[in-house]
Amino acid sequence: MEIISTEYRIKTVLKRLEMIIDNENERIGQDPQFDLKLSNAHKSRCLYELTTLFRGGEIKEMAAAYGDQLRALKKKLALNAQRVEAHLEAVRAVADILKNAARAEEADGTYTEHQFRYSAP
Repeated sequence: MEIISTEYRIKTVLKRLEMIIDNENERIGQDPQFDLKLSNAHKSRCLYELTTLFRGGEIKEMAAAYGDQLRALKKKLALNAQRVEAHLEAVRAVADILKNAARAEEADGTYTEHQFRYSAP
């Protein structure tokens, strides 16, 4: 009975993980309202559940039955990693642009009254 329950749980978690990854791959960089942090938390939870479910002797044998699904999931995760990295690079680039613009604005050649007072002879 426990093996059937575990098989059902594995199927359920794999489907949920696949849905989360597909959703993230589709929406990242496209939907400004997309919550990457929340999606990542859901992914992490599914991966943790799978790790827990695949522990044990019989379960390792059962994992072979999910080989095709796990390989497909691995490909989706690889694509997901690329998209997340691209998104983070874009965020870093925007942050650098804003930081440089703020520095340029501060260094426009004008002085504050405080700076002028201490630089005068």
